Amino acid sequence: RVRARMQRCTSRLPQHRAVAAYLPLAIVAAAAASRFQRRFDRRLLFVGPLQEAGAASKTQAFLARLGGPTGRVAAQLAAKRSVHTAATAAAAVATSSMSSAPGAAERARTGCMSETEKFYFDLDGFLLVRGVLTSEEVAAANAAIDAHADEIKERLDPELRNTKSGTPLAGDRAKGRRDLGGMLGWSSPHCDPFRALLAHPKLVPYLTELLGPGYRLDHLPLLISQHRGSEGFSLHGGPLTKTGRFNPTLQYRNVNGEFYNSLLAMSVQLTDHNLGDGGFCVVRGSHKINFPVPEALVNGEDPQGHLHQPVTKAGDVVFFSEATVHGALPWSADHERRIALYRFAPATVAYGRTYSPTWPSSMLEGLTPQQRAVMEPPYAERLDRPIVRPLEEDVVTNGRSTKKKRFDQDVFGTNYF
Repeated sequence: RVRARMQRCTSRLPQHRAVAAYLPLAIVAAAAASRFQRRFDRRLLFVGPLQEAGAASKTQAFLARLGGPTGRVAAQLAAKRSVHTAATAAAAVATSSMSSAPGAAERARTGCMSETEKFYFDLDGFLLVRGVLTSEEVAAANAAIDAHADEIKERLDPELRNTKSGTPLAGDRAKGRRDLGGMLGWSSPHCDPFRALLAHPKLVPYLTELLGPGYRLDHLPLLISQHRGSEGFSLHGGPLTKTGRFNPTLQYRNVNGEFYNSLLAMSVQLTDHNLGDGGFCVVRGSHKINFPVPEALVNGEDPQGHLHQPVTKAGDVVFFSEATVHGALPWSADHERRIALYRFAPATVAYGRTYSPTWPSSMLEGLTPQQRAVMEPPYAERLDRPIVRPLEEDVVTNGRSTKKKRFDQDVFGTNYF
């Protein structure tokens, strides 16, 4: 390998004795640089791919600063390695945390999240699943939004702003976030792509695994839109209050391999979010923090690089626990940002209250049995709760015996206690 490197180097450099004299030292320097680059490549899978690519270029720059033939030869050899490092970094950014690809076959066969997906959700507090929706499904959702675009409300009032003026998340302050609701109550076909997400065959395995049987819709679905310059959203969520006290409404646990999320967000990507575009950002692993988030980080001041923006394509889905600290970066792309945000809860848990005393009738009319099951109010599975299960088309109901329900009727005057 050394001989081959020397031949490659000498073929590209002037045939001069002074250069030849420096070649052994150059080879040693290049080999050392290569070892460092391999270390960077291994780290790319876990932390800061962009920072590591930058570190690779710094190594090359350092060799160049050695000066003389030694520096030039070593830098020339290291350059090839840095190209590989940059490519690896780009791939790592593109897959951004965890793609669904490694678990797709297992999920299709078993109706469960893969062990790899479970690991990354437990590690990071969120999971990126690639290619959930087809291009046709994405197009149908965007066409429905276009038909209702005049209903979008922009947050321009200072009291409705989601960021603090003058902070990195504030955007240009001329444009606010744009919100749209009511999708489940739109007339068909505009409501159809959004209703389908309640019990989509590709999503049910994740919702069941992360929330348990009988998962339910908790918040009204929300369409978030941003134009170039639009403000982001200060960091929020997390298992602790601002003063560091236990926050019972936003919690995450994993006990004996089973997940518990008191509130789970499902962000359906309807447009691309390229590197540096902005949009959703997260502090990985913050669903397990024991101290409150510093105010500077809440406002996007992040000198240590803890904020992570997943790179996504239209049709991808991001699941994240509301116990994970998250927010949004200002939108800097020329195209409009669009996501459909759903929040789900376990069968017996509620945060929102639109379900009480009942959801709006326009949202319930025409739902399939599976979709209607997800709209149930909070109560235990054993009280005749309809359950949507992976790989099963029919809704399953597990209840108590008729005799017990009859006894409750005698005691309480109702079928249920």
